[in-house]
Amino acid sequence: MAEAIYVGGLLVATPLLDDPNFRRSVVLVLEHDHDGGSLGVVLNRPSEIAVTQVLPLWDPLVTGPSVLFEGGPVHTDSALALAVVPSGAEPLGWRRLHTATPSVSRLGMVDLDAPPEILQGEIAQMRIFAGYAGWSSGQLESEIAEGAWYVVDSEPGDTFFPDPRSLWRHVLRRQRGELAFVATCPEDPTMN
Repeated sequence: MAEAIYVGGLLVATPLLDDPNFRRSVVLVLEHDHDGGSLGVVLNRPSEIAVTQVLPLWDPLVTGPSVLFEGGPVHTDSALALAVVPSGAEPLGWRRLHTATPSVSRLGMVDLDAPPEILQGEIAQMRIFAGYAGWSSGQLESEIAEGAWYVVDSEPGDTFFPDPRSLWRHVLRRQRGELAFVATCPEDPTMN
């Protein structure tokens, strides 16, 4: 388990977190500043809305499932995209995440106002998120101290996990020690 919040790390909702926006969610941290707060996207909430309905020109570049993901409860009317590029590439319309974490060193944000053609053939995987998760300065640290989140290291396949709905269990299972057992927690803890 990671010690501190960092860009490229994961926030995994503990079974105690019952907020419907974050229940059993896995959030990738995109920005973190002790004074300015934190920002991330929920990786495991695919919606029923096809990318073709909202951003049809970007659909050919999206990695399945080809739907918008519910990135979080903030600005749900705006979209944010993440994409992986081949090693060393820095294409126009793509900005690398500011992290030294090897697992996300090829991950960056896509400028959805740019023409998709400039990234055609330049990116390996891409997902689009409606909204994001945001915390003011100190808020996320308080939630972690209260037992709402586990802070864990990410792995290369997490952002584009093929079965996003099972990502919560998958991430917890690979943790060491007692944290791995949390993956077996039933959806309804009263059924335990």
